[in-house]
Order: sequence, then structure tokens, then C-alpha cells
Amino acid sequence: MTNTQPTGLVVEDEWLIRLELAEELTAAGWTVREAGTGEDALKFIAGAQADGERLDFLVTDIRLGGAVDGWDVADACRKAWPGLPVIYVSANPMVESRRVEGGVLLSKPVAVDSLISLCRSLIADRP
Repeated sequence: MTNTQPTGLVVEDEWLIRLELAEELTAAGWTVREAGTGEDALKFIAGAQADGERLDFLVTDIRLGGAVDGWDVADACRKAWPGLPVIYVSANPMVESRRVEGGVLLSKPVAVDSLISLCRSLIADRP
């Protein structure tokens, strides 16, 4: 059976925040994949793309432990799925030169209701 629910990837190195975001997005009706590092996110992206898996949105922190940051993850997602909605959730400021086109920043601590509403809006607006 094919999954018809939108699927999102949550990339967050603080596991409690990642868990909360994933649980809330799942409760809102989405399938959620998780990555605790940018490197793990890149592995997921490569595997999902190779398997023909669909991704409908990305929620990523900007500053992640390791060499791969949220900017890099967003770039990789956009290469795999052009036009993918990207939401940066971070306490760090937006760096316009690194932001993918249309990427949105929500400041930490994020109001989960705002995140869910934004995800719904961005998915609905996607061609």
C-alpha cells in the first residue's frame, strides 16, 4: 500500500526537540522521518531519492553537530526534490545568501501550532 500522507524530514541535533517536533507533526497527520545530524540527513536523502521516495517538506535546525549544517541539508533536499518547502527552525539568524529560495525561518523556541500551520500552508501552495 502506498503512503498518501505527506512526508516530512525533521533534522535536529537536540533529541528532545526533535522528538517533540516529530510527535506533533505525526499527530497532525504527517509521516515523519528524523535525523539527528546533517550527515544522517544526507544519507536519508540519498537513500530516499534512490528508492523514489517522496518528501513533502523539510524542517531543519541551522546549526547541527558535525560538518554538515542545516543550510547544506536544505541544499541537498532541493537538489533531490526541486521546490521542496523548507522551514529552518533555529535560534540563529537567517543568512540570506545561504537560504534556499522560499525557505522560511521560525525562531526557537518554536510554537508547534505555528509550525504545523506553516507546513500545511507550504504544502498546499506547492505545485
